[in-house]
Amino acid sequence: QLQLVVSGGGLVQSAVPLRLSCAASGGILSIGDMSWYRKAPGMRRELVAAISSGRNTIYVDSVEGLFTISRDYAKNTVYLQMNSMKPEDTADYYCNAEQYGSIYWGKGTQVTVSS
Repeated sequence: QLQLVVSGGGLVQSAVPLRLSCAASGGILSIGDMSWYRKAPGMRRELVAAISSGRNTIYVDSVEGLFTISRDYAKNTVYLQMNSMKPEDTADYYCNAEQYGSIYWGKGTQVTVSS
């Protein structure tokens, strides 16, 4: 079964870049779309960015041009490079992956951005 391990969260000051990683293991064939979500306290979970197997990407408007999602097939890893972060980017960040019509989630990593 596909497993996703998320790493890279932490406490950063505004505008300090941070990169999250989500490594897939255990049955990695035919992984489709991979995505990053986040959930801030008191807020609904939202899609931050997604990347297809063909590397097409989408972003939520608030991070467009600031965050970059990328995918390394050799390492079975998807990344979220977060630049120019603001305190409102503070949230628990999760990755997920689609495989054979099922969605798999990794555990969240906390990102806190101080002003």
